[in-house]
Amino acid sequence: MQEAGIRLAGFFGVLLIMALWERMAPRKQRVDILGRRWKDNLGLVAADTLMVRLLIPVLPVSLAVAAAENGWGLLNYIDLPPPASWLITVMVLDFIVYIQHVLFHVLPLLWRLHKVHHSDLDIDVTTGIRFHPFEILISTGIKLVAVVAFGFPAGAVLLFEVLLNAASLFNHSNVYIPLGLDRMIRLLIVTPDMHRVHHSIIMKESDRNFGFSFSWWDRLFGTYQAQPSAGHDGMTIGLAGIRRPNSFFRLLAMPFVKPESRP
Repeated sequence: MQEAGIRLAGFFGVLLIMALWERMAPRKQRVDILGRRWKDNLGLVAADTLMVRLLIPVLPVSLAVAAAENGWGLLNYIDLPPPASWLITVMVLDFIVYIQHVLFHVLPLLWRLHKVHHSDLDIDVTTGIRFHPFEILISTGIKLVAVVAFGFPAGAVLLFEVLLNAASLFNHSNVYIPLGLDRMIRLLIVTPDMHRVHHSIIMKESDRNFGFSFSWWDRLFGTYQAQPSAGHDGMTIGLAGIRRPNSFFRLLAMPFVKPESRP
């Protein structure tokens, strides 16, 4: 119950802050109806939560508790001070999310799920929660395997989950940050301008900037692009083959219809 409360408080707190920031200082003009997009994107996160609760008997934080009690995982065999274990947990899990994101673009079967996220015609704070339930199930499964393999501390896993959720809401948001300040922030974390490149209709730009929290993975592995070729005002968001709004039920069905080929 405490874990759920922390995660919900973090989610709604960041959602509210970013939504207000978007209203006061938007970065890019919308092309779709805001209310309709919010309804469908929030519907997806509700479906994601329900599917995970129904189909996965244990979540990463609870599994981390069990791993500590049973001595599972690498970190339970190494005597490290808690700050080091927590730092390793956040860093390794964030790297795993980066690799996972790359695979969802590279592997055709996973792309069919992930294109639900990229089919949004705009990008704002709710795009950060626009994921197909099956993608969330796979992502949760990957984290469960990592928790058992590494024996991450439960508190550090919870911290990572809250940070990842907050980062996704932040870096998908349609907010204006002065260029000089953005350059400084993205030395450490992924900014909205950095991640917006990843949602370009140009596929070679969409296959850049995969990071969610920390920005250095893209620089380290050669997937970093500083700005979109058309500029943020001129770039088109979304997928070339999907240029109309999709309802909640169409988004759920999208991975199972005949896929368009990636250019």
